[in-house]
Amino acid sequence: MKSDRPAQDEAVSTHSVFGAPCWVSLTVCDLPAAEDFYRAVFGWEWRSGSMGEQFRIAQADGVPVAGIAAVASVYQMAVAWTPYFAVSSADEAVARSQERGGTTAVGPIAFPPGRAALLADRDGASFGIWEGKLVTGWEAWRRAAPAFVRLHTRDAFDAAIFYGEVLEWASELPGCCEVQYEDDEVVLHSRGDVVARIHSQLPGAAPDPAVRPHWQVHFAVADVEACARAARHHGGAVVERVPGSAGAVLRDPDGARFSVDSRAEL
Repeated sequence: MKSDRPAQDEAVSTHSVFGAPCWVSLTVCDLPAAEDFYRAVFGWEWRSGSMGEQFRIAQADGVPVAGIAAVASVYQMAVAWTPYFAVSSADEAVARSQERGGTTAVGPIAFPPGRAALLADRDGASFGIWEGKLVTGWEAWRRAAPAFVRLHTRDAFDAAIFYGEVLEWASELPGCCEVQYEDDEVVLHSRGDVVARIHSQLPGAAPDPAVRPHWQVHFAVADVEACARAARHHGGAVVERVPGSAGAVLRDPDGARFSVDSRAEL
């Protein structure tokens, strides 16, 4: 699943990998508790960023992999993991989203060395976009960061049309992502990797009112059971075991959900 391109071929700008997930961020209420929890579950170390004391950058073996912001209480934001997708122009991506029924929560605003916006699709699932220089090389981030992100929604094909038009998937532009239908899911490929999946109910099924459209971040780990034990011992919980696999859905102390999947099965 992981790309074997040499390090010198790494993309460092969203103009090279536009349309693909390029970053993930977490909003929390309790920053120290979140740092302890994710250090225990993933072995992450933390460093300060350039945006103040309420923001941290997670590192895996020295590679920046995720951001965390203790702003959920201050700004009345949901405690959640959010994927950010690379775009060549944040302004144009926001305009395309709004034209297609999406909403804009924040931005686009400058976050040197780039620009970002926080959006929601027309079913209410939140996602971010990023334009500019990446925090680290894309290939290095792909090796150390989430395995992929999955959208749980009511209509996978409708969602694929929305994101395809907003993020320019399957366009004629060089470097764009490829979209396929595999195992009852819409699957997004970038540079040979599976980077995102869109899942919904079976075609023709009545909409499930219990399904709240959302993006879920999946992390590849060597030992799912060890991660689950660490989550329970540090204030989190195991929400669900994934049928037919070694994966699990975990919850952190503030309530944010994420998935861990066995690296051997990916």
